[in-house]
Amino acid sequence: MSRFFRHLVASRAGLFGATFVALFLITALAAPIMAPHDPLKMDLKKRLAPPTMSLSGPGDFPLGADQIGRDILSRIITGSRVTLLVAATAVLLGATIGVSLGLVAGYFGGWNERIIMRIADIQLSIPLLLFALIVIAVLGPSLVNLVIVLALTGWTRFARITRGEVLSLREQEFVLSARGAGAGRARILFRHILPNVLTAAIVVATLELARVVVLESALSFLGLGVQPPHASWGRMLADGRGYISSGWWLSTFPGVAIVLVVLGVNLLGDWMRDYFDPKMSGSR
Repeated sequence: MSRFFRHLVASRAGLFGATFVALFLITALAAPIMAPHDPLKMDLKKRLAPPTMSLSGPGDFPLGADQIGRDILSRIITGSRVTLLVAATAVLLGATIGVSLGLVAGYFGGWNERIIMRIADIQLSIPLLLFALIVIAVLGPSLVNLVIVLALTGWTRFARITRGEVLSLREQEFVLSARGAGAGRARILFRHILPNVLTAAIVVATLELARVVVLESALSFLGLGVQPPHASWGRMLADGRGYISSGWWLSTFPGVAIVLVVLGVNLLGDWMRDYFDPKMSGSR
């Protein structure tokens, strides 16, 4: 761990990304404490109140108020918790499905591999947003269905990468030795092969988190993601698009939050990919 953090601090891009990811996690976990106002409380007297950039009084809205007088800052903070919950659950579910299918396809081969990889190829041929729109239209918009859709759009990446790793590992000496010693297939897969593919899966999960945040925001923007009264960054963008000339802050600040989180996750994921890449080990 000390070596990991030393290399992280030495990388400006990685440290920048890790800082924004840490701030995002802290904000999401401590949202009820950090939010200065009730994100659902309406005050029509404060309708479209401009940003004050201060908290000198109980009625001040540092990032302004929306079209029905709700505090933008409080809604962004609360929306971070929803975004984290949806993105983390979807990535974890997609990784579980993808890694499991990738292990089966890579180790057993044959018709198992052909069926799994052809399903992955068919899904990859469909645009992600179109696939998500079709599934949401069938299942209906809800938080649970949103997580299921986002997980279904991401399992293919885990499956393909895990399959490639398993293909290179199943003929390694430690696997052949375990097989010769009489170890069963389940023991070889979960005791000897799985730990060696987890590093690649973690890197993919980090990069996948940024894609899921963008896709969740897009679906919420279209009204098919997180439903009211829950605060969502994508929904806030949609609500503010009709007030660009009179209330630019309605869309600007949620958009900035999305950009910073996605940028931070991508930078951290790129650094982790380089750090865990065996080809780079000789240079460190």
